[in-house]
Amino acid sequence: MAVGPVEYLVVAFPGSRFTGVIAPALADAVASKAVRIIDLAFVHRAEDGAIETVELEDLDPDELVSFERVEGEVTGLLNSEDIRTLGERVPAGSSAALIVWEDLWAVPLTAAVRASGGQVIAHERIPAEVAEAAVSASGSAR
Repeated sequence: MAVGPVEYLVVAFPGSRFTGVIAPALADAVASKAVRIIDLAFVHRAEDGAIETVELEDLDPDELVSFERVEGEVTGLLNSEDIRTLGERVPAGSSAALIVWEDLWAVPLTAAVRASGGQVIAHERIPAEVAEAAVSASGSAR
């Protein structure tokens, strides 16, 4: 079975609670079949640096409602060590969402590469800020 590239994103928000404002955009990406959510975790890093894992069911009910449309097979791919390591990157006094997804759009490409005997020899994500700066510097526009 071909699997598309799997990526993760850690999004930090200042303050002691996660806001579900990103949930609709995440739900749209899932609904469009561009991605499949593999894991979703939440952490809070206290001012003293202590990291607390926040379970989805422990979120404020108003925040939880916004995640109702985010469907995916949450498999628990992130273990407690992964969460701690990623949580150390979260600024003190902030909360973060840790999102792991599979790029479903790339599954047919992955299968075609393998079927043709090819192999991926490089794959790296260029940060949005870098791409935006390059486009801006070149004078190109979409």
